[in-house]
Amino acid sequence: MCLLLGVRGVGKTLLLKQLQAVLSGEQVNQKETPPTIPTVGTNLVTLKFGKKTCTVRELGGCMAPIWNSYFKGVTHLIFMIDLAHRQQVAASCIELLNSLSSNDLQEVRVLILFNKIDIEVPVGMTFTEISSILRLDDIMSTSPQTVDVLHCSAIRGDGLSEVVQWLETHASHN
Repeated sequence: MCLLLGVRGVGKTLLLKQLQAVLSGEQVNQKETPPTIPTVGTNLVTLKFGKKTCTVRELGGCMAPIWNSYFKGVTHLIFMIDLAHRQQVAASCIELLNSLSSNDLQEVRVLILFNKIDIEVPVGMTFTEISSILRLDDIMSTSPQTVDVLHCSAIRGDGLSEVVQWLETHASHN
């Protein structure tokens, strides 16, 4: 089971919809983004890679206080961070560190996914800025988990093929 986490409004639901589109051979339509509403509760999606599948459980950002009750049995974690919302960076950092410190997630493979790379500075943040604030180098060097980092734009489709490749390589099963 792969768990998809991130604070409210980072684009988790859109990411899953766009990944399903990419895997079904559809082009990501930048002009007509699939409609989404904030996830209240959980969203369970099965992604298919040929004969392999990957089940992803998205947890709503408003559920952060109880995310840890879903950690048992998780083999992979995607933690999504929004580069466009400066106000959410601190909350994202706290939730990421809380998740990484959970005993149930000590042996999972982690993907930190920076979304909304298409948003221009000064509205958004550069990867260098957010990496410094999150102390990403420290997280990656001291975390017991293997941590990978990717960038994407769930709206434009940038980086989705890399996310698919990560899921297929690390989180899919026969």
